[in-house]
Amino acid sequence: MSTSSLGRVYHDGDVIVRQGDFGESMFVIQEGTVDVVVERDGREVFLRTLGKGEFLGEMGIFGRVARSATGRARGEARLLSVDRKNFMRRIHEDPSLAFRVVETLSQRIRELTDEVARLRIELGREAGDDRSPV
Repeated sequence: MSTSSLGRVYHDGDVIVRQGDFGESMFVIQEGTVDVVVERDGREVFLRTLGKGEFLGEMGIFGRVARSATGRARGEARLLSVDRKNFMRRIHEDPSLAFRVVETLSQRIRELTDEVARLRIELGREAGDDRSPV
């Protein structure tokens, strides 16, 4: 990785954001990949792997809320931290950025909806419930 690039380099296993922590910035992956996981009932559940050009921790930009997941570098990864002020400035400079962020969030919601429906169907089958889950 180029040492002249902006951003911070994280090494394999380094935590970028931790579930439950508070943060006021998001991170854009410049190089490498990041695994996103959540902890439920003492178990770590893998959600997805993000790559170059993708972002994580965006909820910190929109409100001071606890992080909903942990992002951990897979191998070496370079990420750029973006706080609310810089995010708003960039949207003012390039309004299409807002559309791209909403587009990504929409896709993530679609994936989560599909997963919830799949799990409800599975749980309904296990319970002997033939009703439509959605």
